[in-house]
Amino acid sequence: MKTRSILMALAMLFALNTDVCAQGWLGKLKDKAVEKAKETIGKKDKTESEEAVAEEEKTDAVEQDKNPQAATTSDFKRGSVIMFEDDVTAEQVGEFPSKWDLLQGAAETKTLDGIKAIEVTENGFITPLIKEEGAYLPEEFTIEYDFYYWKQKEDIGLNEIMLVLATTTDRSTVPAYNGEEGAFTLQHRVCDDSDHSYYYNGGKDGGFSYSFKQGWHHVALSFNKRALKVYFDGNRVVNLPRVNQPTWFGFYVGFDYRDLTFIRNVVLAKGAVELYDRNMQSMTAVEKAIAETGKFVTNNILFDTGKATLKPESLGEIQKVADYMKKNPSARFEVQGHTDNQGSDKINDPLSQQRAETIVKALVSMGCDEFNLRAVGKGSHEPVADNGTEAGRAQNRRVEFVKK
Repeated sequence: MKTRSILMALAMLFALNTDVCAQGWLGKLKDKAVEKAKETIGKKDKTESEEAVAEEEKTDAVEQDKNPQAATTSDFKRGSVIMFEDDVTAEQVGEFPSKWDLLQGAAETKTLDGIKAIEVTENGFITPLIKEEGAYLPEEFTIEYDFYYWKQKEDIGLNEIMLVLATTTDRSTVPAYNGEEGAFTLQHRVCDDSDHSYYYNGGKDGGFSYSFKQGWHHVALSFNKRALKVYFDGNRVVNLPRVNQPTWFGFYVGFDYRDLTFIRNVVLAKGAVELYDRNMQSMTAVEKAIAETGKFVTNNILFDTGKATLKPESLGEIQKVADYMKKNPSARFEVQGHTDNQGSDKINDPLSQQRAETIVKALVSMGCDEFNLRAVGKGSHEPVADNGTEAGRAQNRRVEFVKK
C-alpha cells in the first residue's frame, strides 16, 4: 500500500513536470513563430518597397522614352558657308544684341542659369544685321538656333516664339507670317504644351506633337530650292516637298512676355540637305567620300564652346561613321580634330585632342571596335580655308575621319 502511494506520487510529479516542459516547448515554438512572422512581414515590406521603387523607376523610364520621340531620319547637314552666326557670348547683358536689328517690340541680352541668351518680348520682331539690301537667302540654306523649353513653368496662355521666313524684299516692316508674305513660319510653344504648328505658302498650315524635357533644345531648318525640312535635336519633324522661296528671316514673339522666350546660337549657312532622288545611288555620304578621297570630312560635329562636350545634334553625323565601320569591320580610322586660329595653340592643341577622343568614345559606344580608332588633335595647324574670314574659320573647324 505504501509502495503504491509512492508510485502514484511519482506519476503525478512526472505528469506535472511533462506539462511544464510542454508549456515551455510550446512557448518557445510560439516565440519562434512570432519571430518568423515578423521576419516574413519585414521581408514582405522590403519586397513591396523594392517593387514600388522598381515600378517608379520603370514609370520614369517610360516617361523618358516618350521624351523625345523617335525620328524617321537624322540627315541634317549644316550649309558649308556661314553667312551669319551669333552665339551671344560676346554680348553685354542688359543691352540690345549687337548683331541684330529690331523692327518692333523689344529684345535684350540676359542670362538664363548663367548662360547668355536673347530675350524677345513686347510683340517683338528681330532680324539679323545683313549688309546686303533686300533678299539675301540663297536657293539652298540652313538655319539653326537653340530655344529654351520650360515644361515646369506655369502656363500663361499662348507662350510662343516664331521663326519667320518671309517672301518680301522690304526688311524694314514685319511680314504677315501667316499670309502671302510668309514662305514658312515655325511656331514653338515654350511651356506646358507639346503641340507645334507651322504656316507655309501664304497661309497653308500644319501641326505636330513633340514633347521636350525642360532646358535648351536645338532647332535646325534646311531649304533646298523647294524642299523644306525641320529638325528638333537632330530628329526630323517637318518635311515639306514644295515651299515658296524665302528671302529673309527673323524671330517674332507676340504679346508681352517676361523671362520666357529665349534664343541663342543662331547660325545661317549657305548650302542644304540634298534633295531626295529616288534614282540616287545607295552609297552613303561616308562611303562616297572615302571611295573618292580616302577620308570623310564634316563640319557638323559640334561641341560646347571651349569644351569637349558633344552637342546632341552631332550624334547623327557620328552615327553615319559608326554605320560605315560596322559595315566594314576591318576599316581603321584616324579621327582628327581641327580648330580655327582663334585662341592660342596652348589652348587649341589639347582641346582638339580631347574632342577627337570624345568622338572615339562615342563611336565605341555605338558598337565600333576601339582597336580601329585613333584620336589625333591637329589644333589650327592644318587650315583648309582663310582664317581671316568667318566663312573660312567655319570650314577650318572640322573633324576628319582619315582611313588608314
